[in-house]
Amino acid sequence: MQFQGEWFVLGLAGNTYKREHRTLLSPYITLFELKNNSYFQVTNAMTRGKRCDIWSYALIPTTKPGQFTVENKGERTGADREDVQVIETDYTNFTLVLSLRQTSSLTIIRVSLLGRKWRLPHKPIDRFVCLARTQNLTKNNFVFPDVTGNGFAALGLDT
Repeated sequence: MQFQGEWFVLGLAGNTYKREHRTLLSPYITLFELKNNSYFQVTNAMTRGKRCDIWSYALIPTTKPGQFTVENKGERTGADREDVQVIETDYTNFTLVLSLRQTSSLTIIRVSLLGRKWRLPHKPIDRFVCLARTQNLTKNNFVFPDVTGNGFAALGLDT
């Protein structure tokens, strides 16, 4: 229940991200809603130019606390399996999430740093970097949205 609500995506690291992807990441918001007391409906909203892209999926809990599998609506049979684990959270300031998606040829790794506000103290950011490094990700695999005057911060939504 505490995990529900709005989170801001403050950093991403992944083995498919490259330095040139940094300019493609606009600030975005993720909303976690507990449905039927059994799964989280996750809805993301990102501005891209003048349009707002919205995408969503369901996080289905596994038998281990803090671990989930992703279910995409309209998912084709035999779609790639994605496992998501909440590595660390204090529920009120930040959370660190690790996602592993297995394709036929590789495992796609994504580490996410989420915050309840657009700015975080250094400690959660350091933990994010450390977690990404444990997944063998380098500085070239990190992307951070620009929240210093563009996107939601400029709209006054940087609460």
